[in-house]
Amino acid sequence: MALPIEGYGVIGDTHTAALVGRDGSIDWLCAPRFDSAACFAAVLGDERHGRWKLAPVAPVRATRRRYCGDSLVLETELDTDEGTVRLTDWMPVPEARGDHPEVRRLVEGVQGRVSMRMELVICFDYGSLVPRVQDLDGVLAAMGGPDALFLWSPVPTHGERLTTVADFSVDEGERLPFVLAWQPSHLEPPPRPAGPITFDETRRWWEDWAGACTYTGPWRDAVMRSLLTLKALTYAPTGGIVAAVTTSLPEEIGGVRNWDYRFCWLRDATLTLYSLVATGYGHEAVSWWYWLLRAAAGDPAQVQIMYGPAGERRLTELELPWLPGYEGSAPVRVGNAASDQYQLDVYGEIADAMYLAVEAGFDDEGPGWAEVMEVLEFLEHAWREPDEGIWEIRGPRQHFTHSKVMAWVAMDRVVKIIEQYGLTGPVDRWRAVRDEIRAEVLAKGWNADRRAFTQFYGSDRLDASVLLLPAVGFLPATDERMRATVDTIQRELCHDGLVLRYQTDDANVDGLPGSEGVFLACSFWLVDDLALMGRTTEARALFERLLSLRNDVGLLSEEYDPEAGRLLGNFPQAFSHVAIVNTARVLSACEAATTAGDRLRAPHSP
Repeated sequence: MALPIEGYGVIGDTHTAALVGRDGSIDWLCAPRFDSAACFAAVLGDERHGRWKLAPVAPVRATRRRYCGDSLVLETELDTDEGTVRLTDWMPVPEARGDHPEVRRLVEGVQGRVSMRMELVICFDYGSLVPRVQDLDGVLAAMGGPDALFLWSPVPTHGERLTTVADFSVDEGERLPFVLAWQPSHLEPPPRPAGPITFDETRRWWEDWAGACTYTGPWRDAVMRSLLTLKALTYAPTGGIVAAVTTSLPEEIGGVRNWDYRFCWLRDATLTLYSLVATGYGHEAVSWWYWLLRAAAGDPAQVQIMYGPAGERRLTELELPWLPGYEGSAPVRVGNAASDQYQLDVYGEIADAMYLAVEAGFDDEGPGWAEVMEVLEFLEHAWREPDEGIWEIRGPRQHFTHSKVMAWVAMDRVVKIIEQYGLTGPVDRWRAVRDEIRAEVLAKGWNADRRAFTQFYGSDRLDASVLLLPAVGFLPATDERMRATVDTIQRELCHDGLVLRYQTDDANVDGLPGSEGVFLACSFWLVDDLALMGRTTEARALFERLLSLRNDVGLLSEEYDPEAGRLLGNFPQAFSHVAIVNTARVLSACEAATTAGDRLRAPHSP
């Protein structure tokens, strides 16, 4: 059975990533890309579906984990009655490996003599394909379909019931390295690792990257770990940033809200861009921006809400019936049918990203501006249509308040680019459209009886996406309507003080049975609004509480269950970690402004 979600750490090589359990088991790995078929899928089933476990034979009395400095090299120390052993797990980054992804594991004796056991179950195609395993001059080779894995082991291995096992002991001071490499099955095996196997080069690579961070405010450790996580979720060849490493980790244990998040959402574009630019990562911001331009190129009417890591458009959704799901949460899905949805907010994300790009100085009146011009020409009329909204609700289209606000953002940012930076376009026309959208949102999105901006026009339902209105510059957080909205959301859309995305008690609106946990990014948005209202003491308390929900190595998933006290949803989640970075900046700026008596303003709004 898989561990609680918070029981995992992540290692990665900026092409793919693996989940490493605190019990020494790697329960999830897709190779060679984030969205490739998994060769270890135990997190969505059990050991039969693929895993690689290195652990003491004797019961473990205590476990300690940490990342080595500002890196993605993960250390796990396990205490037993025989002694203590340290596992160090990492994936060499491309500069430190060949053309194939590798997982490297170092077993070190810390104290005593500890009996160990390795169990390797390789099962390609998400746990459905048992490979042919053979010995190739002392190297274990497992092949099936297009995939092959090769294991270099310092100790003898043998087969037991479709499992490769090794029993050995490690003495104090002894170091035993294991290497597992993926390669297309039609190629020759990769060369044997040369020289001593250490993580020094990979650790230096990550720490050199971390050294470029310009953030010096409070909560630097949390900000740095979140930035490292965003880098780990980056597909280096294209600059795309996937939403999470996993698919189908549930939003409700035993529920059906299980989605594939190994893709890149335009929804995340502006907030991610801002977090990168604001903390000194201009190269990553440029790469993400140009990924966005390539992915969204073409007819604006065909812009999707998400794409594959290289900009792939076809993300056909399938269910995998042979996998029982995380703790029985079925179905397991790969691909994402929401990629076919129509969401107005993506056009606002594109224009807002363009504004940030121009402001940061890495774009001018070139291909990006031409594409934004086409988007605005389309949106000038399309903003009047209903859509599926930011949350990919699988129900009827509505005039979602947040979607209309993001259409306003698109017009607003282009007007500002023309006014502030001298680029060309029909500014008077788009200024008029901007004003028309704003007037409509204020008239139809605001519900005076509910004392809140609601989910869609004419609705009395609450939706946390309206917490973003101050962040995008639509209204100041101090506007009485925003103050009332925040109060209503705190009173009616919070569970134990943390924010739900929307009310899920009506399947006609949501399209699905069941419920979900609190949405962590939305809870960070509430912190932002409280801080911008001047309620900084309350904001700090909520922010500190949210940070306390991270696991022992600083990672967050998408959601959280306050009653069970556990993480929910795909993991680690880019949206949650982007929110940590941005909220740390908002809150620290607001606290400083409050002390100085200055005006409060969302730092990333124009």
